[in-house]
Amino acid sequence: MSVEYASANSTVTAVKLGSKIGARIDGVRLGGDLDSVTVQAIQDALHEHKVIFFRGQEHLTEDAQYEFAQLLGTPTTPHPTVTSKGVKTLPIDSEYGRANSWHTDVTFVDRIPKASILRAVHLPSYGGSTTWASTVAAYEALPAPLKVLVENLRARHTNSYDYAADRTETERTRDAALNANIKAYREEFQSTYYETEHPVVRVHPVTGERALLLGHFVKGFTGLTPAESQSLFQLLQARVTRLEHTTRWNWQLGDVAIWDNRATQHYAVDDYDGQPRRLTRITLAGDVPVGVHGDASTIIQGNAEHYSIIEQVTPQAA
Repeated sequence: MSVEYASANSTVTAVKLGSKIGARIDGVRLGGDLDSVTVQAIQDALHEHKVIFFRGQEHLTEDAQYEFAQLLGTPTTPHPTVTSKGVKTLPIDSEYGRANSWHTDVTFVDRIPKASILRAVHLPSYGGSTTWASTVAAYEALPAPLKVLVENLRARHTNSYDYAADRTETERTRDAALNANIKAYREEFQSTYYETEHPVVRVHPVTGERALLLGHFVKGFTGLTPAESQSLFQLLQARVTRLEHTTRWNWQLGDVAIWDNRATQHYAVDDYDGQPRRLTRITLAGDVPVGVHGDASTIIQGNAEHYSIIEQVTPQAA
């Protein structure tokens, strides 16, 4: 199934990849020179499909990727704590670790990015795909008693856990240089401690949809014991990652993926046997999450003003 969006200079076509999440966008050459109608079509497709993919964008450079990102919003600095790897983009590089754990980007700060733009730079000869899950679909599929529970829960998120360090002992000792890179990255990742309390169900500021706000940065649920938090977290995460809520993308050079960070989690599949893999990511400034009862996220520790502005959002017309 495909849907066409009006554009001044071309036909923007969204080819649906699944009933809950994912679409491939055809008919667009990404860059900083896109007209406003095409940009709005991309925004609309993103809100509808949660993650969208573009093939054949080999012409993009880091600067051109950044210029395109500026059309969609305000780019953040690459990361709140990892500042040594780039000025405009953050390298998602197997040299520093592998994001093989379900997460929403940077949820340990109050101003969670609204979207991320990821461009393939160097790919392994096999493997290395990425999977996204719709946290909107996960919420909507909850039975009524669980909806009541999660709508009244808050969770604490922290950067004390980093997916890049979540490796087996064999992997840690396989390569001394790689181990040193991962250790240095982890130390930089945790160089400033952040902790933020978010509502477990957030209201999407544009679409009004409700989404589960979880992922691997969750430290625990407010008011619950660690054991209770762990059990409930596993139950809810299992709901998020049900296969019917996901889409999987097999990367090719020239591919670009954009996902709504307010409505998804993602997982980079570590199945490429130590081959190098590098993509470049730009994140866009977002708002402070608000729960179904109007309760906003609150900072426990850490100031993210240097990382990102707080975006002022206009809700989508009904």
